[in-house]
Amino acid sequence: MSTDSISNGMSKISIGPRPYMAAMPAVLVGSDVNGRPNFMTAAWAGVACMDPPMVSVAINKSRHTEKGIVENRTFSLNIPAASDVEKTDLCGLISGKNEDKSHLFEVFYARTDGAPMIRSFPINIECELFHTADLGSHDLHVGKVIDVHADEDCLSKGIPDVGKVDPIVYSSGMYYRIGEPIGKAYSVGKGPKKA
Repeated sequence: MSTDSISNGMSKISIGPRPYMAAMPAVLVGSDVNGRPNFMTAAWAGVACMDPPMVSVAINKSRHTEKGIVENRTFSLNIPAASDVEKTDLCGLISGKNEDKSHLFEVFYARTDGAPMIRSFPINIECELFHTADLGSHDLHVGKVIDVHADEDCLSKGIPDVGKVDPIVYSSGMYYRIGEPIGKAYSVGKGPKKA
């Protein structure tokens, strides 16, 4: 571990290479495995492209869910509310290889086969597999978004409202709720002009 002095007197400590992001969304990745819906907890998920709309998720190659994504070429990202934290964590503690987790949820399918979704979660993203990148321990799956299914009471003007969705955020081994807004994007940076 080394310390670098910064010009303003602050110092930085090297903590080594790691895939650190301050906060990540906690999601349940859904895929049918051996003809049965399966869900696993993941935090390494995010937006990959706007047009066409795509999302991505990194999954360890040894995971049971990985098998279903590769076989079906479809998957879902299910966004839980903070009230779903126990079931969200449970799906990361047990493997579908050893236990059927589908009984934990009411499952539904929409436009794609092999992409089970959780009805009680506020947002479900239905995907067709677009590309898989072998990154080492994990495969990065990029999914073309076929549809987003949202609870009507989580929308404001037809758009998911993060305050109403109340998603779970993961950071350094802990789950969090999203806090208060601190500024409007594409606007707050236009604040008082500097002299």
